[in-house]
Amino acid sequence: MKSFTYTVQDELGLHARPAGLLAKLAAGCTSTITIDNGTKKADAKRLMAIMSMGVKKGHTVTVTVEGDNEEADFETVEKFFKENL
Repeated sequence: MKSFTYTVQDELGLHARPAGLLAKLAAGCTSTITIDNGTKKADAKRLMAIMSMGVKKGHTVTVTVEGDNEEADFETVEKFFKENL
């Protein structure tokens, strides 16, 4: 299991566009990817679960990647957060 913490920089937070892209990216990964904002946890493969978290600019989330391909999936997801959020 690998995890990283990220503070959202996007002015609109984790809104529909990046949430949709993240869910699509996560769906292509074999690992289980979980986002935790301190009060809620969401499966990154489920768009509505991500959206229901209400992550805004300045919020910090912990992303956990666990599975057989976690190293590659971790790098992919971490890169996504840095480039899109």
